[in-house]
Amino acid sequence: MLDKKTLLSNIPSVDELLNDEGMKNLIQSYPRPLLVDSIRKFLNNYRQTIISSKDISDLHLDKEEIIQKISGLINKRMSKNLRNAINATGVVLHTNLGRACLNHEVMESIIKISSRYSNLEFDLEKGVRGSRYNHVEEILRYLTKAEAAMVVNNNAAAVMLVLNTIAQGGEVIVSRGQLVEIGGSFRIPDVMMQSGAKLVEVGTTNKTHWWDYESAINDDTKALMKVHTSNYRIIGFTEEVSSEELVALGRKKNLPVIEDLGSGMFIDLSKYGLPYEPTVMEAVASGMDIVTFSGDKMLGGPQAGIIVGKKQYIEQMKKNPLTRAFRIDKMTLAALEGTLRLYYDEEKAIKEIPVLRMLTEDNKEIRRRAEILYNRLVKTIGHRCVIAIEDDYSEVGGGSMPMYKIPTTVLSILPENISVNQLENKLRNNETPIIVRIYKDKVLLDMRTIWEDEFDIIEDALTKVLK
Repeated sequence: MLDKKTLLSNIPSVDELLNDEGMKNLIQSYPRPLLVDSIRKFLNNYRQTIISSKDISDLHLDKEEIIQKISGLINKRMSKNLRNAINATGVVLHTNLGRACLNHEVMESIIKISSRYSNLEFDLEKGVRGSRYNHVEEILRYLTKAEAAMVVNNNAAAVMLVLNTIAQGGEVIVSRGQLVEIGGSFRIPDVMMQSGAKLVEVGTTNKTHWWDYESAINDDTKALMKVHTSNYRIIGFTEEVSSEELVALGRKKNLPVIEDLGSGMFIDLSKYGLPYEPTVMEAVASGMDIVTFSGDKMLGGPQAGIIVGKKQYIEQMKKNPLTRAFRIDKMTLAALEGTLRLYYDEEKAIKEIPVLRMLTEDNKEIRRRAEILYNRLVKTIGHRCVIAIEDDYSEVGGGSMPMYKIPTTVLSILPENISVNQLENKLRNNETPIIVRIYKDKVLLDMRTIWEDEFDIIEDALTKVLK
């Protein structure tokens, strides 16, 4: 019977493994320094496992098994960490899965711009240094009817830049019911504190009146702020001050008024059957001095924080040193410009911006795709599981339209030889991860967020897993 001392003495050295015939393919396939480091990592971990284990009966590995495990380790280290995944959850703006999918033509523009030189900060007409913001400012001005616009790397940065520029060292008045927390535990009060502005809460959680704002104004007040609660709802006995009322108060007191819309919609989707959400255009039309919103939520573009509003304030922000720290790169600009241009034609935007298409798609079309995949899966794995087409609900996600459920069609899968949790785990760890939902002891594939060209991957993965 092997003891710990014998097991430890049988562990081969790094040189012994490198000279083994079984390592030849690895030596030819991978950089030698990385291979050596992987061997050392494995041997150290194996050694520590033996030392710390009470039961060593299953710990004996011969040289061939060690080489196989080293091969698995280096393969894992060489594989890409950031990979495509199939979103079968039905959550359209899934933050953990990258939020908005980009239009195909927009992606081609990103590749073209990023693989060659570009006029990122070069004025082609004058032959002098230009501004990267010019590539999208005119489009944003046209679409939103704002006087000026600029873009930073996300909406939290946009809010911080606005507050730091306009209200550093002073007070900003916000309704207590609008002190939102966004993804990753980032809170409006925290962003405000980092900006150098002091938060002044007014009203109560469920009710805030215009006189709450007015009574809080003093010599230290630098701005009034409205935050759209896009990721939660307060219902029942409620009241809030409208944008128009807050703007009127700001004009009366000679104070700038800021609105953080969060998601940032350009199209009123209520005419397509979704709940009403205020659009950027409506916020600008209400007279807001500054409006901020995200690029990768309801807009359907890349991650970005977009600021539109009065020119006098936008120009101050462009000169703020924080702007350089928050600036976006050429790939983001290419993606944003391409996405914004689709909004010149609303009908085209609805069809060609993936987020808008998924949200407004008729359930008949979703069911059509479900039937195609169902028929394929029944032929290949129908004898190993129970598959059904069912009605269910999708979600918008990304903190947008909370509580709203969109009717959808799903495929439910009940495996026969493994548990649903095992099936979910194996799909999640597929070469192309497939992220699903589990409900009532069945795996659900929501067809709203599955692309038709992903059917082959799903079928192959399920066939392999359910063998």
